[in-house]
Amino acid sequence: MVSAATAATVVSLHRYPVKSVLGERVDRLEVAPRGCVGDRSWAVTTGDGMLGSGKAGHRFTALTGLQLVRARLVEATVLLRFPDGTELPVDDPAAARALSAHVGRPVSLAPETDSTHFDDGPVSLLGTASVAAVAGELGAEVSPTRFRANVVLRTAEAWAEDAWEGRRLRLGGVLLDVVATSPRCVMVDAATADAPALPGVLRAVGRLHGAELGIIAEVVEPGVIEVGDEVHLVGDGRAVLSR
Repeated sequence: MVSAATAATVVSLHRYPVKSVLGERVDRLEVAPRGCVGDRSWAVTTGDGMLGSGKAGHRFTALTGLQLVRARLVEATVLLRFPDGTELPVDDPAAARALSAHVGRPVSLAPETDSTHFDDGPVSLLGTASVAAVAGELGAEVSPTRFRANVVLRTAEAWAEDAWEGRRLRLGGVLLDVVATSPRCVMVDAATADAPALPGVLRAVGRLHGAELGIIAEVVEPGVIEVGDEVHLVGDGRAVLSR
């Protein structure tokens, strides 16, 4: 049994070839069992094996300015574009040197191996009505891109996507199990290559919704998601969660 999920429709799709670096908007996402193809396939690493991020944590080291750099995937090559317009392949040693100069400390660029680069899960989804609620609370325009979701959905009600936790979704040619809501960190306040810093976004999300916004899903059946695809709930039962 398949039913419409509150008439949610895909309005934009995003891929982030390098973790914590600004990514690219695409018209379609190929989704494999691991997650969106090319998404977070590379990461910035430090000499102690930590992953570069806008926040500090047990796996992460906070590095200033990562979101001022943009990554895009051209065929099988990931390119990094720096604020001065220089663009370099991630596997070129010059890219690591340029990124080290940009963040002010030695870093490297490494492809994903046995340990995933994802923070919480492989596919992230976000409703536009939830973002609008945050903007209303803050009293300023807030772009959905601040939250780095793979799939942005046009929704009619704030937090509508929360009701899908534990449910199975059909989205285009992809079947997903929604495993959790998405916790947010200070990165949502930071300046990016597209927008200036906007202090207070995280506090607004915290006041409204316990610092969580959007949902995280795991892949049941791979396929392709395209702009304009509708979200459908599959079956009456709950999805079997892995966490």
